[in-house]
This record gives sequence, structure tokens and C-alpha cells, in this order.
Amino acid sequence: MKHLTGLQLMQAMLNGDIPAPSITQTMPMNAIAVSEGSVTFEAFADERHLNPMGGVHGGFAATVLDSATACAVHSALPAGVGYSTIDLNIKMVRPVPQKQRLLAKGSVMNLSTSLGIAEASLTTEDGKLLATATASCLILRGK
Repeated sequence: MKHLTGLQLMQAMLNGDIPAPSITQTMPMNAIAVSEGSVTFEAFADERHLNPMGGVHGGFAATVLDSATACAVHSALPAGVGYSTIDLNIKMVRPVPQKQRLLAKGSVMNLSTSLGIAEASLTTEDGKLLATATASCLILRGK
């Protein structure tokens, strides 16, 4: 896989040519669109993602938004270059509903040789904002 660019790797997952990461089984989500510096995931919260009060745990939104921001950065990287999230800043706007199609859209704000910064939003299918995030990713260049 090291011979593929980040965009090629993301496109291969989107097309089903290679399996999606195992996190997509824990957090039901999959990429539905990808271009250089941009990715869209669909996600579905269910009874496995509830907090003690019966609402969807904030960690669900955080995980989906981490994936959207990091994969947006990944889609802009050349072959053989990786990344690692340094920080993730989340703003929860509304409770995340269960058993509804949610959309997480991530895009690169800035990319340098050592740092990628991206933003993402989590919305309902009809566009209601649920949460936003920004993330910084360390760019890991091979030797």
C-alpha cells in the first residue's frame, strides 16, 4: 500500500478494492466521497453508542469527526507519507440522533511538509449541524 497516494488509498477503500479500517465496524461509518483534501463519510449511531443517560455518547461524534479530518489530510498526501492526529477540538452543537444517516464532511485547511490542519462538520441528512471539529495532524515522512 505504500506505493499508493493517500487519495488512491482512500479511493480504493471507497470502491471496495481494499477493506475499510476495522473502526468502521465499531462505529458504523464509511466513506461515500473523496477528492484531494476532502472526504465525506456517512455514519449511523445505534444502541451500541449510548451513554448512561441513554443518549449517543459524545465519543461517537468525536471518533467520526477525527476520521473525517484525518482522512481529509490523508487524501492530500503523496505515496509513502503518513500522518498522526496531534489534537482534535470538538464543539457539540446538538444531541446526535440514533438510527439516522449522518454526514461528516472533512476538508484540509492547510498542509505543510510537517503539519496538516483540517476541519469537519457532522450533520443530519437534512443539514442540521450536530458537531464541528478542527484537527492538527503530524505529517510522517519516510526516510
